[in-house]
Amino acid sequence: MTNHIRQFNEITPEYYNLAGGKASTLAKLTRASFQVPEGFVILTTAFDNEGLKTEAWQEVSDALQMMRSNDPAINFAVRSSAISEDSITASFAGAFETILNQSDDDEIKVAIQTVYESRNSERVNAYTITKQVETKHDMAIIVQKMIPSEISGVLFTADPVSGSFESMTGNYVLGHGEKLVSGESDAEAFMLYRPKGKYEGPETLKTYADQLYKQATAIEILLGSGQDIEWAIAEGRLHILQSRPITTLSPGNINEYDVNYTNMGNEIWINTNISEAIPDVYSPFTWSIGKILDESLNFIPDYYIFSGNIYGRPYMNISRRINVIKSILGPFSKGAQKMIFDLYGELPKGMNIPNHPMGRSETLKMMVPKALSIGKASRNASKTLKPFFNGTPEWHKQMKLKLENAESPEKLLNLWLEELKPYVLKAWLSAGAAAIGIPKITALNKKLTKMVGPEDCSILMSNLRGNQELESLGPVTGISKVLSGEMTNDQYTLKYGHRGAHEYELSLPVDAENPKWIEHQVREYEALDIDVELLLNNQRKKFDDAFVRFIERYPNKIMWLKKQLKDASESAGLRERGRSEFVRVYRLIRLFALRAGQFYSLGDDVFLLYIDEVESMLLSGEFNKEIIPLRHKNYEKYKSLPAFPAVIKGRFNPEAWANDPNRRIDYFEASMPVEDMDETDLFTGHPGASGRVKGLVRVIDRFEDAHHLMAGEILVTSTTNIGWTPIFPKASAIITDIGAPLSHAAIVARELGIPAVVGCGNATIKLKTGDKVKVDGGQGTVEIL
Repeated sequence: MTNHIRQFNEITPEYYNLAGGKASTLAKLTRASFQVPEGFVILTTAFDNEGLKTEAWQEVSDALQMMRSNDPAINFAVRSSAISEDSITASFAGAFETILNQSDDDEIKVAIQTVYESRNSERVNAYTITKQVETKHDMAIIVQKMIPSEISGVLFTADPVSGSFESMTGNYVLGHGEKLVSGESDAEAFMLYRPKGKYEGPETLKTYADQLYKQATAIEILLGSGQDIEWAIAEGRLHILQSRPITTLSPGNINEYDVNYTNMGNEIWINTNISEAIPDVYSPFTWSIGKILDESLNFIPDYYIFSGNIYGRPYMNISRRINVIKSILGPFSKGAQKMIFDLYGELPKGMNIPNHPMGRSETLKMMVPKALSIGKASRNASKTLKPFFNGTPEWHKQMKLKLENAESPEKLLNLWLEELKPYVLKAWLSAGAAAIGIPKITALNKKLTKMVGPEDCSILMSNLRGNQELESLGPVTGISKVLSGEMTNDQYTLKYGHRGAHEYELSLPVDAENPKWIEHQVREYEALDIDVELLLNNQRKKFDDAFVRFIERYPNKIMWLKKQLKDASESAGLRERGRSEFVRVYRLIRLFALRAGQFYSLGDDVFLLYIDEVESMLLSGEFNKEIIPLRHKNYEKYKSLPAFPAVIKGRFNPEAWANDPNRRIDYFEASMPVEDMDETDLFTGHPGASGRVKGLVRVIDRFEDAHHLMAGEILVTSTTNIGWTPIFPKASAIITDIGAPLSHAAIVARELGIPAVVGCGNATIKLKTGDKVKVDGGQGTVEIL
């Protein structure tokens, strides 16, 4: 490879910030085997303030000669690919110069200079001001084969105004596309209707309509949003000239970390399960890592498992998943939909799924290859889960040393690309394989509820640790072992030191990074004056009593229940072990980022860069310093806002919602007025852990304030995770806004015999510190006294 030139198929993610938006998209399309005209990009490193560097021109000339050797009569188009161009928020369509039909080297050299100088043109400056994007336009330039177009056009894969995905709309002209852009020719309009691409328009294009629909759908899936596609027909073949996001359906200014995915179209977004694991606002760096993880195991088009971003908070667009299921299974999809709602919770009454029609065959064509690949990898991983998890601590130790001792940016980048990143993805896959039994536990919970009622079901499901250590309970039982001498400080740190309330947010340290962490844990535990083993034994007695009651009612199902509970225990233990070992590996990415920042004196500001920018920085030594304060401002704004509703439908303005005194945190629907919350003194959630207790409420919004909880108070919070485990023994009961029977709060509370009601929706708004309430964990009710 040369230093300043990259062919489209050579532009890998670490070069995206040097190749610009347009060239990076053409690279993705080329690697995905779309018919993109041959070409190369001159990277931003090839230019100085005056234009193309002298040494870079020779590389350009060599690349031109190579293309001429394949086609002596070739003509070239010289086009801009600015870093800010063709982004989600600003297309800069037509703002920078494009020079067509160039043939010899002298013409092309002049064209490159003309395109480069256009970054300072009046129309670029005007567009920059209008879009409020950064004024510096680092420029890469594309040199590409000219296509002798017979028909040229544009196609929007969604309605740019309404955000509807029910149809695609386009225009075309005969000849080159410049006539369409400049308005020299009257354009013909056409429509393509989902789910099968039914064509409505002039006969001239009808022959190519099916091919255009299928490729547009595939491009939309590949690039993850509604697209504005430029295309051409030449010699009977469809060519893709470029594709950019539809700016009116923009999730925001990604470059400045101004992000709101609810603006991408009419969708339903949920975070009912996600916010437990990831309660924090994503830093830009952590979000970019989350997107890599999301993409690695996701085979559903345009679906975000936890990398949907609403002002930095992770969300899943559940409506997309439902629409995919409906498109594949049709009238037989109700059972599959029910399984999803059992897992993530029912939608609020009256909230309907937005329609996004998809063709069954095209959806399967896109999904099946990756689904089969992921399935095969998952099956292979499941065969070696325990050996892999057992080997992870030692691998972690060795990799930590390698990262600490990396002598140069190049060596650090190689460690990331060749060792750390692949192992993180393997650990992520293994954690997913380890959680395969969770739907069975959900089904068992539902079945037992029907058989014995919610209270005895909660008690029977309270012994998931069985004869093994349950990771989510470990931080509190482990301290007990440290005090009794069964476990050393080092052993405790090795087993639990990588876990914490903020374990998924890489910009934040875990507790174990504080050398006095264990001393603090021991002092806290001693101050409780509570025997955790006694709590566990008391709950075990309740379990034995409930087991006897079950036998009395169902004497023929003793062996069935024993097997079901044994399987549930093993599945829960494996799931938690998988998550724990993944987090152990995942936290090394923080060390990698900090080491990268050290080479360029960035400190914690490295977490304001995206992972591809960090890779590019390590590769070239360059990064955009100007963007850091802009991202920092937005990141801090996001952190200042309260947690958002668990369910959001349509466009959501977080700041307007936060300022609404009547806001709800259980759901938000853009097209409907906010309903007043039920003012009764009794509200419900999921039965989390059985037991009845009266007491005073302590509302805690952030984990950092958890020390305010006094022994015997009832903890009320939005959600909990493993970082909260050590304070559970202080609480007489637990109430959460978000949660389900298999959420952290429910599992740990059941094991410790602490009554819990989870998933109440608006508990942190309805209740205030000092309120007296009665909690019935078995029935899932909270009564304000």
